Amino acid sequence: MAIIQAFRGIRPAHEYAAKVASPPYDVLNSQEARAIVADNPLSFLRIIKPEVNLPEDIGLYEEAVYQKGRENFETYLAEKILIQDDKPNLYLYEQAIEGHSQVGLVAASSVQDYEDDVIKKHEYTRPKKEKDRIKHMKTLGAQPGPVFLTYPDSNKINALVNYTIALSEPTYKFTTPDGVTHTFWVVDEEPTITKFCQLFETEVPATYIADGHHRAASAWNVRKALAEANGSHTGEEAYNFFLTVLFPASQVKIIDYNRLVKDLNGLSAKEFLSSLEEEFVVSAVVSSDSYYPRSTADFGVYLEGKWYSITAKEGTYDPNDPIGCLGASILQDNVLNKILGIENPRTDERIDFVGGIRGLGELMKRVDSGEMKVAFAVYPVSVEQLMDTANAGKVMPPKSTWFEPKLRSGLIVNRF
Repeated sequence: MAIIQAFRGIRPAHEYAAKVASPPYDVLNSQEARAIVADNPLSFLRIIKPEVNLPEDIGLYEEAVYQKGRENFETYLAEKILIQDDKPNLYLYEQAIEGHSQVGLVAASSVQDYEDDVIKKHEYTRPKKEKDRIKHMKTLGAQPGPVFLTYPDSNKINALVNYTIALSEPTYKFTTPDGVTHTFWVVDEEPTITKFCQLFETEVPATYIADGHHRAASAWNVRKALAEANGSHTGEEAYNFFLTVLFPASQVKIIDYNRLVKDLNGLSAKEFLSSLEEEFVVSAVVSSDSYYPRSTADFGVYLEGKWYSITAKEGTYDPNDPIGCLGASILQDNVLNKILGIENPRTDERIDFVGGIRGLGELMKRVDSGEMKVAFAVYPVSVEQLMDTANAGKVMPPKSTWFEPKLRSGLIVNRF
């Protein structure tokens, strides 16, 4: 059963919340982050993407980058832009946009649960990215970005969430430029904190990583290193828990996660399209500026200024295989690996991934610029597919899920 606990959150002073809260570190490149910080010097990007305060030619993984992040973090604390709560609390965090709302409980989840697979995973991490987050966490001495967890709905937990919100005034409420309204409550009443922790232990057999596999894996690695270095390790230290926001599955929204590839593995465009016809029905799209897939076996392909729809032929994949029937798997097995020679998308530098929130126009822009040769639009998976995959102890291809809206970083930090 899921173990959570309250923690002494570090969060913005009320007047700074809207300015401090930033997009997560992994949805922006350095250039985009620099532009945001130039306009808003209080942005938490100064802590999670600290290269924004260093020369543009600096390597992202240089020691100076990590040290600048720690320096900025300590400055925010010293200037009381960020303040640590006096006692352990839980928190509630609502995001709302265009009729969609999701309310998550912010809590410290057990690293041991991660190790014991009570916190379930559905994808492997990329080693380079994981190493970066480990170094970042250890340098800060804190978990600056939450891991997005989901869990099977519980009527008792839902009722307690609604009851708590009804009796509380929000600590923060603001709307970000992307149109998402963020509302945040501090849950500081001891009976309520105890009840939440008890309900998760009795009502929730497992939680599932929706977004943040690298942050979760990094928290596990940091715990391992600190425990080994601590001669009096008890398992109760702060580093045995990590920052999470837990949402009921019924509220979670997954959108598409698309692919870009730098070359055609030595093929001409004509040869590549011909190769696709072995396993797919290929059709040129003539009546639209883009093509959004209609099913898990359907894909959009953007190549040399043109969109094509490709639909997997019968027998190309097993519809009863929970992994093999995913769009990302069909594409990986029959196109990325078989034709383009990308055997391991976790480590191959020829492939990149773009969340659907950026729209298909982002794919077109990067192909038209010559940066990438071909783009693939992929149909999104469902929350049920995610849970079925994790319950079976299997993993999806990398970057199979993009959750929206994204949790803002900087609203809450867990120091260990």
